[in-house]
Amino acid sequence: MLKKVLVLRHVHFEDLGAFHEPLQAAGYDIRYSSVGDGDFCLGDPLAPDLLVVLGGPIGVYEDEAYPFLAVERAFVATRLAKKRPTLGVCLGAQLIAAALGARVFPTGLKEIGFSELILTEAGKASPLRHLAGVAVLHWHGDTYTLPENATNLAASALVEQQAFSIGRSVLGLQFHPEAETDQRFERWLVGHAAELSAAGIDLGVLRDDAKKHGQRLRDAARQLLAEWLAGLEP
Repeated sequence: MLKKVLVLRHVHFEDLGAFHEPLQAAGYDIRYSSVGDGDFCLGDPLAPDLLVVLGGPIGVYEDEAYPFLAVERAFVATRLAKKRPTLGVCLGAQLIAAALGARVFPTGLKEIGFSELILTEAGKASPLRHLAGVAVLHWHGDTYTLPENATNLAASALVEQQAFSIGRSVLGLQFHPEAETDQRFERWLVGHAAELSAAGIDLGVLRDDAKKHGQRLRDAARQLLAEWLAGLEP
């Protein structure tokens, strides 16, 4: 029988990307639930074998503007309380951190573009080891304080907190290893056009870096996720 993974999606073009293949290879039946769907964050949060929470261009703390965030945070918190496997990417990682009582806040800068991670010793011994020397895609303006009982796995030159784990079952990734950097990357550039313009990002450089680093990042991302999935508790 296939295992079930529920994927919470906030904008349509930010999907599983490079993570899709290793999830299928590990025997997961993939179901998306997107903001605006009637079943978003409804039902039993403990039912899926794995929960994946993807990114989005909003802040965890913007409950007044986006009321669904409080519901989503509670959904995630219920899973975490039972130590059920949960993976968060960018906004997803921040939601995990917030659900665990950590503070999520603006950094005062936009970290958008490709650069290598600085792995901690714990990160070098984790599935993130596959990203050593690989330029990953950063795309955020917020960060978080490290949740209680979490292990910091990585930093960047600009932001200290880039990834954390809690035991084998919880992984938060501030950056975007999953982003597809082939022609589908254009969806990101159009979807985030206002943010890119406001931040003064050179689209030509971003496109060129996506082509330059994309294949290596895709391969490393698939290896990272495959190893993490293999290490989940039965």
